[in-house]
Amino acid sequence: MELKVYNIEGKEVGKTVTLNDAIFGIEPNAHAMYLDVKAILANKRQGTHKAKQRNEVSGSTKKLKRQKGTGGARAGSIKSPTIVGGGRAFGPVPRDYSLKVNKKVKLLARKSALATKAKENAIIILDSVNFEQPKTKHMVEMQKKLEIFNKKMLLVLNESKNNVYLSSRNLKGSKVVIASQLNTYDILDAKVLAIEEGALAVLEQNLLKD
Repeated sequence: MELKVYNIEGKEVGKTVTLNDAIFGIEPNAHAMYLDVKAILANKRQGTHKAKQRNEVSGSTKKLKRQKGTGGARAGSIKSPTIVGGGRAFGPVPRDYSLKVNKKVKLLARKSALATKAKENAIIILDSVNFEQPKTKHMVEMQKKLEIFNKKMLLVLNESKNNVYLSSRNLKGSKVVIASQLNTYDILDAKVLAIEEGALAVLEQNLLKD
């Protein structure tokens, strides 16, 4: 697939790039993408939720009332979950939600996500992206000139550029990542994928591993 290259002014620079079919031309594997996205979202969970069990709440161990003759149910502990102030039955405890996905499945998932965007014609190639100053209006102007202002955009850079990152962080529908940190969830979550030309080589290096 050949795509025209644009600059941040939204104008063609007079050249094209050919997307590698081994990445952007494969048949997307939906199950691999599902497994990778599931693991990415699970790994973001802190798992620090906690409720006190009946053995952890403070309270007397004295029997509340006599066993028989009251006309009511038996009650032995003020820490019982059925009593206000008692411990919680089967409450949440700290746990690790992280999931493991094999490396080959991760690679296939990322390639499948990129191929999906290529099939949707949702990829824009930019020659170089950089701003002299970190200002949100620079990012807004670039998106308007590329006619993607109202679309959720993922900008993929070949290297870290602080001014570009700072210019985008106040925009709800805009995210900036470097090619080496690109993941399946970010790709699928975006409506438009704007890739810096230099980032294509990094993607090929990372995704075409033996």
